[in-house]
Amino acid sequence: MKTDSIFYQLFAEFPSIFFELIGYSANHAQGYQFRSVEIKQTAFRIDGVFLPTANNPDQTVYFCEVQFQKDELLYHRVFAELFFYIDQNPDIYDWYVVIIYPKRSLEPNNTRLHQILLDSPQVQRVYLNEIEPTSQTLGIDIIKLVVEPEETAPNRARELITKTRQEIPDRLSSQAIIDLIETIIVYKFPQLSRQEIEDMLKLNALKQTRVYQEALNEGREEGREEGKLAAVPLLLKAGISVEDIAQQLDINIEAVRKIAQQQT
Repeated sequence: MKTDSIFYQLFAEFPSIFFELIGYSANHAQGYQFRSVEIKQTAFRIDGVFLPTANNPDQTVYFCEVQFQKDELLYHRVFAELFFYIDQNPDIYDWYVVIIYPKRSLEPNNTRLHQILLDSPQVQRVYLNEIEPTSQTLGIDIIKLVVEPEETAPNRARELITKTRQEIPDRLSSQAIIDLIETIIVYKFPQLSRQEIEDMLKLNALKQTRVYQEALNEGREEGREEGKLAAVPLLLKAGISVEDIAQQLDINIEAVRKIAQQQT
């Protein structure tokens, strides 16, 4: 599974999850923007960097490395990237490194050369399989889905989709999280088609309901843009995503989003 791209998408869309993962409040993310950074004149690219926004310059820069394979030279690379970055950006306020592993056994065996840095309060290693269940939020639950065994992942994903719909009242935000959950499952089961994934997660179950079919038919029968838009609130109430509504009714997605925002 392409874990780097999954985590990049997750932290880019929901930076609060990163800060929850390392023990901060989700609100801590408000002063940051997440980026992948390439260091000039080297072959280094840092997985992810949380940079303070322009109006919050005196904040710590967070460096994130996601490692799902054994690599004995990992710490050589991570700390080289860190200090190259500091050399090229000497005005940063402070730094903090987070290394995310699925399990402790994937750490390099020989850490003697970097032990003083690993013991620093500015370096944190996170092992996803050791996160206490009692401390989990929706964001942490989604991260743990990445390392969920294949035999239990579909059921866990369905639970998270239900939890998302219950905890996130804003439809656009809720759908973005559900899309991310679906993406994780797509990566875990690359042999399945998108339709098979939707069936597995029961994402298309609502499309078979009477309320969906009636609203969809009403919009199509009207034919005009106004008639189709009139069917949008009912479809939203049925839990259909903005993207699906726009596609099924063949109308502009921004118009559907506008109606969705008015209902929240």
